[in-house]
Amino acid sequence: MKQISGGVCAAKGFRANGIHCGIRHNRTKRDLALIVSDVPAAAAAVYTTNLVKGAPLTVTKKHLANGVAQAVICNSGNANTCNANGLEIAEAMSALVEQATGICADNVVVASTGVIGQPLNLEPIAAGVGALAASLSDQGSGVAAEAIMTTDTRMKEVAVEFTVGGKLCHMGGIAKGSGMIHPNMATMLVFITTDAAISSEMLQKALSGDIASTFNMLSIDGDTSTNDMVTVLANGLAENAPITSEGADFTAFMEALNTVNVTLCRMIAGDGEGATKLLECKVSGAGTEEAAKKSAKSVICSSLLKAAMFGADANWGRVLCAIGYSGADVDVNKIDVSFRSAKGEIQVCKDGAGVAFSEELAKQILLENEIEILVCVGDGPYSACAWGCDLTYDYVKINGDYRT
Repeated sequence: MKQISGGVCAAKGFRANGIHCGIRHNRTKRDLALIVSDVPAAAAAVYTTNLVKGAPLTVTKKHLANGVAQAVICNSGNANTCNANGLEIAEAMSALVEQATGICADNVVVASTGVIGQPLNLEPIAAGVGALAASLSDQGSGVAAEAIMTTDTRMKEVAVEFTVGGKLCHMGGIAKGSGMIHPNMATMLVFITTDAAISSEMLQKALSGDIASTFNMLSIDGDTSTNDMVTVLANGLAENAPITSEGADFTAFMEALNTVNVTLCRMIAGDGEGATKLLECKVSGAGTEEAAKKSAKSVICSSLLKAAMFGADANWGRVLCAIGYSGADVDVNKIDVSFRSAKGEIQVCKDGAGVAFSEELAKQILLENEIEILVCVGDGPYSACAWGCDLTYDYVKINGDYRT
């Protein structure tokens, strides 16, 4: 398996595009994206656990009940959430795709991202969808990735090629996410495409299984969004023997999916609102998988730890504090902590107590833009990894007037 270019268009038979249609006032910002498959595809999705859900998620869940989809339409600038006519608008967006492409409206994934509680005007979408569809391209992943961005500062896309049953397959994804990210199923908006042949049941199993150790281990600010969704479309054009059960082919598919998802997790964490650093907490030595995950996620979610990383302050006590209230079953007297970056590695805690270390070296390590927080909680066999970012002044500035 190796990384390649192409994003969601790396897989055979997928085209994409992104335009500015007028939802957003800034005409330099694309705000409408479309991804289509040449043929109907097996489809799977996971959705936010927030009780307040965007109307597009309700419509998408209905459309994917049969495990089939052929297109994704997504707007940015408005979440279409808590709107009296939200469901009507989401269904109308699907109908517009059918008019422009001939793809059945019931085979369309609908997504929206942006401000909650603001009416979404269908007119700009209706006026722009024709041009959007007319310029679909197998080189269009980048502009589609731009069109789903909100407070993101850079687009997020990845693609890999891998082998299943002797056939070369491709998988690619784009994502948006910068703030309101603390998922309990998946996160933000992520669209993944592949030309591998796999049943919708096994596709759902793969996606639901992988997010537990990828997107569910990501947090920017502790807020679970109303519009979180991850979807995967698999059109089978690689012509491998369809994956219908577990085995070597399913394992190869899972490895590719995990690579795509981990890469997108790191991109999202590194582009957190106002962030200057990507944080990666690696926990080892846990007695259970649950203890490893709880410990890693709690460290990443700690506002005090995130603030310390912003200031390049090796305040390791905040790591232990976060593990202590995480609910993880660990022996706090066996915890070791080190910080690592491109500038080196330094141990700051052993067996739950501080050790002498160079503050100057620690500062240099923590001034880098990618920081690893290495935690060993004992001699158990389980480990976990979580991703996040530092907490900066700019996070408050961005969210202080986000709506206005």
